[in-house]
Amino acid sequence: MLEENEVRTLLEKVLGFSKATQTEVLFFGTDRSLTRFANSYIHQNVAETNTAVSVRAVLGNRIGVASTNKIDDDSLRDVVNRAVAIASVQPENPEFKSLPGPQPITLVNGYSAGTAAFGPEERANGVKIIVDRAVAKGYESAGAFETAVQQVVVANSLGVFANHIGTEAELHAVVMADAGGSGYAQRVSMDVGAFDFEALATEAVEKAAKSRNPIEAPIGEYRVVLDSYAVGEMLQYLAFMGLSAQAVQEERSFMNGHFGEKIAAESVTIYDDAFDPEGLPMGFDFEGAPKHRLALIDQGVAHAVPYDSFTANREGKENTGHALPSPNTFGPYPANLMMAAGAASREDLFKGIERGVYVTRFHYCNVVHPVRTLFTGMTRDGTFLIEHGELTRPLKNFRFTQSILETLTAAEAISKQRIQVRDYTTVVAPALRSGKFNFTGLTQ
Repeated sequence: MLEENEVRTLLEKVLGFSKATQTEVLFFGTDRSLTRFANSYIHQNVAETNTAVSVRAVLGNRIGVASTNKIDDDSLRDVVNRAVAIASVQPENPEFKSLPGPQPITLVNGYSAGTAAFGPEERANGVKIIVDRAVAKGYESAGAFETAVQQVVVANSLGVFANHIGTEAELHAVVMADAGGSGYAQRVSMDVGAFDFEALATEAVEKAAKSRNPIEAPIGEYRVVLDSYAVGEMLQYLAFMGLSAQAVQEERSFMNGHFGEKIAAESVTIYDDAFDPEGLPMGFDFEGAPKHRLALIDQGVAHAVPYDSFTANREGKENTGHALPSPNTFGPYPANLMMAAGAASREDLFKGIERGVYVTRFHYCNVVHPVRTLFTGMTRDGTFLIEHGELTRPLKNFRFTQSILETLTAAEAISKQRIQVRDYTTVVAPALRSGKFNFTGLTQ
């Protein structure tokens, strides 16, 4: 990682090379290490160190972006010239007003020295706990354990300069048992010291053991208990479907026409908070604008969507600090998505369900209808029948097509425990019980 004065000098040099009306420079520095395991042994251990510089050049209201991973003077001068050349041949965008100017940024601690120093032997020791627990039962395990240090720095010709160095660790494991059993567990944190490897191994192995010899259950609508992994996946798709100012402005969001209205159960609060240490904290977005905690669905009511500088200028609204790296077609995104915890224990979630389904996680999901929040996919790695308030028998995996907002509207209880999970993006999610989930078929 570069010291702040080093990276400031580097970015000022890039800005000095540019003759554009406005210029933005985005710097990424990454030290990333990964240990993969399959068939109950480690088969890959890799590490990558990289830097990347992305330049956004503005000529009037024409915009061009170019990038490089070389930081010598000639390469930096070349990437600036390419960004300017790209901008010069772009059509004018009359809706573009300006890059953001400098604003006060709240400093956050997203860095763990323990994660930064965590080496391959320590990752192997963590993996060994999972592998040994699986092998002792005659099962196989597979997964990956990654640690990373990432530096994000943004500067522009209007005076913005923002520097963040953060860490993250992610470990997931699938344990495969005989007779069709499988179990899954995952942990994500900025601090690898927060990982309880024994608990993660126990979770995956015990779920694999209990899911052996699954039976078929009739398709149809069930009351469900969704584990945090399933809830996190569901919320991630909800964000992709329409939790964006751009989606609202293009009238393709489920939020359109419903701000201030109830769209989920009162117990459901979904928000974006880049300052919560349960997530991966970072005080600014990829334009260098300060992040703000933003309630998206507040006690069941459609409240707000995130903005970046372009979508905010379009409407004369406040920039909430949710820009993705330019260029992107998606617009602003809630990258620190969270769902508020409830008051239920794990046992409470099963109470009152005479016949229902417990889902560990979803797999191979796709959007069906974003305005209706319909998505489809399969269950995986631990699907169980709930009878008389207790988990009883393992079930063969279902296919489903379901409205996410219907599931959240029918939410009956939310767990007080949350974990951070990750697929494409990270989500801090509780488990929940819902009175409505539609299973449309069985997997083969």
